Amino acid sequence: MRTQIFFASTLYGAATLAAALDARCFEHADRRLLLVSNNAANPETTPSLDAMPGFERLRPRFDRVLSWNEAIAPFHPGGWSPRTDDVPMWERYARMLWGLGDDDVEIVLESIQVEPALAVARLFPDAPIDVYADGLMSYGPTRNKLDPLVGTRVRRLLHLDLLPGLEPLLLTEFGVRGEVVPTDAFRSVLSELSLDVPPSVSAAPREAALLLGQYMSALDILTAEEEEQLHVRMLRGAAALGHRDVVFKPHPVAPARFSRALEKEAGELGVELTVLEAPVLAEVLYERVRPALVIGCFSTALLTASAFYGLRVARTGTGLLLERVAPYQNSNRVPVTLVDAVLPDLEDAVAVGDWSTPDAKTVERELTGLVRAVGFCMQSQIYPNLRADAERYLRHHLDASTWRYFKRRRLTALALPGAVPQQLAFVPRNRTVRRVARRARALKRAALG
Repeated sequence: MRTQIFFASTLYGAATLAAALDARCFEHADRRLLLVSNNAANPETTPSLDAMPGFERLRPRFDRVLSWNEAIAPFHPGGWSPRTDDVPMWERYARMLWGLGDDDVEIVLESIQVEPALAVARLFPDAPIDVYADGLMSYGPTRNKLDPLVGTRVRRLLHLDLLPGLEPLLLTEFGVRGEVVPTDAFRSVLSELSLDVPPSVSAAPREAALLLGQYMSALDILTAEEEEQLHVRMLRGAAALGHRDVVFKPHPVAPARFSRALEKEAGELGVELTVLEAPVLAEVLYERVRPALVIGCFSTALLTASAFYGLRVARTGTGLLLERVAPYQNSNRVPVTLVDAVLPDLEDAVAVGDWSTPDAKTVERELTGLVRAVGFCMQSQIYPNLRADAERYLRHHLDASTWRYFKRRRLTALALPGAVPQQLAFVPRNRTVRRVARRARALKRAALG
């Protein structure tokens, strides 16, 4: 018996899996199981993806739906992984709990670098792995150095073609090949999901401006006040472009104060604001209300709007985010960089009006070098083969418009072009100078201590 276990923690991820199954991206299996994880801080009070509107449309593609939370209770999915010595015991337990017997198991995971997906990978140490990416992070480097006992089992990376012409960096250190999930299959699944929406979504005004909330204060990227003001800027930008009907889709766990601040601002601007409390995918809104403009910060949904639905899009706040995302290796850096580099600024009315989705050749020409340079700066030890690409890009393209994607301290630490003025370029590679600098820093710390 061959059993495939598909792991998902979001409805977007489950929809991606459904599209891949519909497109026959997976070989035949005797059983297909969907393992659902609720990664919310308080999963007891937050609906799991299999309780969200539209999920019942996806359920028939799987023989059973299982709960990871129930399997490992009372542990939280985001903070638990089996100890090495306990793996055989946990595998026997999982096989018994899910009725796997001696089946040959294949697993399909998201976000394999972190828990809970990494825990599932460790639970079945002999199982081959496919990874699927449900967002812009697939274009960036693997965020952590992955255990070779896991990484070498990965056969391929399934991803949506959000930026045709740009190849993902994720897991390429293991020679993992990328495979595109057909856009038509994904849109077909989203059309299914849009058939089951709450009344509030059906009543939302058509061709309004849609604001996408992300709740970045929960990630300590922005303060709650800064994020609140970011949403207000989105609303003001939409009003300045002439939109009188605006729909705000808050993050499912964002505080209600964000919506109240927007409601107050909308009243002052004379804008009709609709706040969608129901937990639905932004893409379902694209299907149902066909917004005239989609505004966000660095949400993947901005790219699905433009690439998959041909909608007008605009971004705001990415300049601040490029400064705030820390450390430089933060996995959000590539999504912020891509949105900033590709999409028009909300405050530039001409750019918003004239913008169109770039073709594959333009993306390959203008973004591949940037992503590889940023990727090397983020994870130079994992991707040493990208040094030459990074040096080439920085030498020829580092200017006033691209400096925002790099940090001088980071370039200096990696001895890359742009680290110091040209006349001092020998310094980062000079061992004597670096040794003296380290000694001076040590003496300064000792004096301050």
